Amino acid sequence: MDGKSLSPRTDKLNQLKQILPEVFSENKIDWEKLQIALGEEINFANERYVLNWAGKSDAFRLMQQPTTKTLMPIRDESVSFDDTQNIFIEGDNLDVLKILQKSYFGKVKMIYIDPPYNTGNDSFIYSDRFSETKAEYQKRIGDKDDKGYVTSEGIFRKNSRENGQYHSNWLNMMMPRLYLARTLLRDDGVILINMDENEIVNLSYLMNEIFGKENDLGTIVWDKRNPKGDAKGIAYQHEYIVVYAKNIDVLKSKHDIVRPKKNAQKILDKAASVYAKKLNGINLDEINAEFQAWIREQKELSGGESAYNKIDENGDVFRLVSMAWPNKKKAPDEYFIPLIHPITQKECPVPARGWRNPPSTMNELLKKGEIIFGVDETTQPNRKYLLKENMFENIPSLLYFGGSDVELLNELQIPFETPKVVEIVKEHIMAFTDKDEKNIILDFFAGSATTAHAVMQLNKEDGGNRRYILVQMPEICDEKSEAFKAGYKTIADIAKERIRRAGHKITSSDSIDSDSDNVDIGFKVFKLSDSNFKQWQQPENYSTEALAEQLKLFVDPVAEHANLQNMVYELLLKSGKDLNVNIETCNGYYLIEGNELAFILEKVDEQIITEVLSKQPKKVIALDRIFKGNDQLKTNTALQMKDAGVEFKTI
Repeated sequence: MDGKSLSPRTDKLNQLKQILPEVFSENKIDWEKLQIALGEEINFANERYVLNWAGKSDAFRLMQQPTTKTLMPIRDESVSFDDTQNIFIEGDNLDVLKILQKSYFGKVKMIYIDPPYNTGNDSFIYSDRFSETKAEYQKRIGDKDDKGYVTSEGIFRKNSRENGQYHSNWLNMMMPRLYLARTLLRDDGVILINMDENEIVNLSYLMNEIFGKENDLGTIVWDKRNPKGDAKGIAYQHEYIVVYAKNIDVLKSKHDIVRPKKNAQKILDKAASVYAKKLNGINLDEINAEFQAWIREQKELSGGESAYNKIDENGDVFRLVSMAWPNKKKAPDEYFIPLIHPITQKECPVPARGWRNPPSTMNELLKKGEIIFGVDETTQPNRKYLLKENMFENIPSLLYFGGSDVELLNELQIPFETPKVVEIVKEHIMAFTDKDEKNIILDFFAGSATTAHAVMQLNKEDGGNRRYILVQMPEICDEKSEAFKAGYKTIADIAKERIRRAGHKITSSDSIDSDSDNVDIGFKVFKLSDSNFKQWQQPENYSTEALAEQLKLFVDPVAEHANLQNMVYELLLKSGKDLNVNIETCNGYYLIEGNELAFILEKVDEQIITEVLSKQPKKVIALDRIFKGNDQLKTNTALQMKDAGVEFKTI
């Protein structure tokens, strides 16, 4: 604190930094970034590799370009469509992230993604549409058709290391998706990204630009204990998990960044069973000898867990911790007051730099019996930490886990190479979400749906109410792959089947011990599709015929392929309602979330209007074409809605 009051300028800069952290560089506004963040048509000066790269300006424009696409419900591929809160979306994640903006802006608690690592063998070039010439596009990525859109062959292309814009292609793919992802996060939300050595440096720069360096929670190094066999130099055996907060201050004010000690309850249960022998006359020394022998045998215990290797006279498990002053410089003089041994009544040794705590705290610890003395005054006393009061620990920067979850997927008979690990994903979801809230976890590079599996399993174990949104491109399976041979056409098909089988396994009677039988193993399936409403297109020529064709949109804007169910969900999304709202199908109209919204899409008459008004909706949306030939009814409806204070709109 500098003692100065907050100036209006500083206050406004802080507000802007929360909204647009990407436009700040070294705590100052980068005016060029601000312009392009607001949609101005400019090019970055001196585009170059590192933070400026080939195509960055286009990537910004791509991010800001709205999509006309929508999500189409697919009931026959879903599980418990009407009852579940989980969502699986099949389609290009860039369009999907744009579609979700209105409905899920600031609502997602956690994003967990495993994007392409850019190894030189990834086929990750999505069908991103840039406003550029055909020649420019071909030079940068691949083939476009005459209208300037990517051809079907170009949806996925191998990003070879021989490509002159190898890193730029990856950055252009990632940047707009990460910007859009950030807007979906709650203020106390977090994002975790798996990555390896190929793009970890660029990812760090990109995350600092989009989320702000101050929101960097750290990077976890995952030791997979299996060095790469194709290394040209040092054989990497580790990967990374990059962790950023949306707003670190809000996150820390609401949530401790800790995880449960994995084996804590197991240790407590063992201690209780061993301590029970004391009732049969076995002394405490023998109890501790047996307990410590058991601790040494448990190879899966972390160092922090195995340190809890003592049982006190009350049966509580504890560890001893030094009470020495932790800093290099010695403590103030009052921190050097000796402790008196309770038996010999002599002074015990004081740490060279003093005690960790002031005299008042030391006295409190003595009263509570949390300072442990040696046999006599020659031993320096230690602090007693009870395991039951320390069931959580900080998330370590090192993670040791070899391999992937291939065995688990084999049990489910799901063919997929190198899936994410359920236990690791589950552990991080546990650390950053609240089981008592309906936290949303988003994964828009879903792969084999590990995130969905982890959410369901964790909810089963702790009775949580977390829900997921998964997005996966329908990437075609290689004809030589085991998945293709097993009948799976796309990666999305694999993911959906894995969720079905994992859900069945999780809720089977012998799968996991838990008091909760209400885990949600269902999921709604949606597929990215064209809008149910015709879109205005600038005529290539301004002939009378071309203009007349476009003007037909004002007569009947409903597309030929549209149906009622699909229109309902499109209007929901474009009205800012989420995909899990309650939809009540009535006689000729739909009610959304009670009286939040009403749709009249199929037919209309005075009886329907009267019934809708009786529900007192806040807003009514109707198709203009259902009033065809009855202008009087339309006029009367508008007047009645206005008199009732209902917002009325026709399309």
